[in-house]
Amino acid sequence: MSTEPIRFDTKIAVLLREDLEPWQRLNVTAFLVSGLGTQVPEVIGEPYEDADAVAYLPMFRQPVLVFEGSKETLKAAHARVLSRALPRAVFTSDLFGTGNDRDNRAAVRAVSTGDLDLVGLAVYGPRNAVDKVVKGARMHP
Repeated sequence: MSTEPIRFDTKIAVLLREDLEPWQRLNVTAFLVSGLGTQVPEVIGEPYEDADAVAYLPMFRQPVLVFEGSKETLKAAHARVLSRALPRAVFTSDLFGTGNDRDNRAAVRAVSTGDLDLVGLAVYGPRNAVDKVVKGARMHP
């Protein structure tokens, strides 16, 4: 078994709007990253098991970097992620008023791309491409 550090040529990033309440930041982050593993299976590692052979679900194989930025930063990042056609997930302010997946999807579908009131964005891809998407954002404190 190798003890060398594992380095990834890809990155998972979440960009949150800076004016969210703490509970909203956690909720939005959880929702956003949940979509990546369904469409990009290579981001998921192997299942876990403790010393007593109790099994646990697999998780991401690499860290998730969380950033924050202004509404304008999020809008610019959204345009960049679309232009690069990277796997992405969005969370809009409208989703705080819905209570289920069907209504969430309908709320996003009701708004044109340029008019989405984004509060969160998740992206996965090559490190340099993801860095360009989140340009202008800062690491979440």
